[in-house]
Amino acid sequence: MKYVLFPHGGSGNHGCEAIVRTTKKILKSDDITLFTFCEDEDIRYLGKEYISIKRPGRDLKKGSFEYYWVTIKQKLHLDIEAPDKSTFSPIIDVCDKHTVLVSIGGDNYCYGENEYIYLVNREVKKRGTKLVLWGCSVEPEAISEKMEKDLASYDLITAREELTYNALKKINPNTVLVTDPAFILEKSPADYPEGLKDKKYIGINFGPTIERRESEKGIVKQSFRAIIDYILENTDYNVALIPHVVRKGLDDRQSLAVVYADYKQTGRVFFVKDQNCEQLKDIISGCEFFIGARTHSTIAAYSTCVPTLVLGYSVKARGIAKALFGTDEKYVLPVQSLKDEKELLNAFISLFEKRNEIKAHLQEIMPEYIEKSYIAGEKLEELIDG
Repeated sequence: MKYVLFPHGGSGNHGCEAIVRTTKKILKSDDITLFTFCEDEDIRYLGKEYISIKRPGRDLKKGSFEYYWVTIKQKLHLDIEAPDKSTFSPIIDVCDKHTVLVSIGGDNYCYGENEYIYLVNREVKKRGTKLVLWGCSVEPEAISEKMEKDLASYDLITAREELTYNALKKINPNTVLVTDPAFILEKSPADYPEGLKDKKYIGINFGPTIERRESEKGIVKQSFRAIIDYILENTDYNVALIPHVVRKGLDDRQSLAVVYADYKQTGRVFFVKDQNCEQLKDIISGCEFFIGARTHSTIAAYSTCVPTLVLGYSVKARGIAKALFGTDEKYVLPVQSLKDEKELLNAFISLFEKRNEIKAHLQEIMPEYIEKSYIAGEKLEELIDG
């Protein structure tokens, strides 16, 4: 059996990179092709020697026979999707009854209609390809009629938290509850900022994605400044600013650099350079406490038993916290609710005071919780064998 991973936005989002790495580990196969929209990012962070990397789409050459043919079919309503089918033919054409198309990305269904995913799913299904939606989160309120029809077509859905599981189980009985594959991500030696490694430090992650969801302009940066001020004035801890997405327009380094400029001269605030997800996990695992906005930065923390406060904006943050603690209250603060810079600070202080208790809880539950990542692989084997 061959595996095709799609859609994938690129490893400049290190959460996406973590999913690719751990999915490969769970599938236990060398016959895997990753179709990516950012080939250069994946070659940089993963390498073609690690996994086969290809682009999912192609541009039709204007004036070519195929260009005119698909245009005619569309205009005459013989096949209105002909241009899109041609664009995504590189992925459609490699799929057959001996293929499993693993829809990775986790939250591809959280941001409106993705017509190209629906199209690819329909076309490969006609060829006998098995469809698997992998480690997903879906906002229940955002499920449209069109999305529901697509979700119902999957041969297997692995949901990474209960809020999604409960919603999708009603749509597709082939839905199982698992743990996000990134929980099994390994660490590798990191490139630490000079002077950080042997110090006690608290990690911070946020970026443009979370700032775009703030209800009060500038409140996210103000809130993190309040936390850093508190740490520097009331503790002997240092602070590590840790980017987890470095893609243009969504680059965490842009937001973190603005805050870093205010504290660089203190000698106690460190800026972590970009590196792969295993190295970033190494740095996050060394934190005494972590405050993060990117889901997979917080997964790197949780999975290494680091007490964590999440500045969240979606179902995935709430669902994962509920799975770990029985509630998301106090562990996840929705960015949309931030009105005062002290809200995040107070949430941090509340959890920071209980950090030893939280760490002990994570150490107790994490081995069993991490093991649930492999349920996805077991269910996939059953699907293939069946």
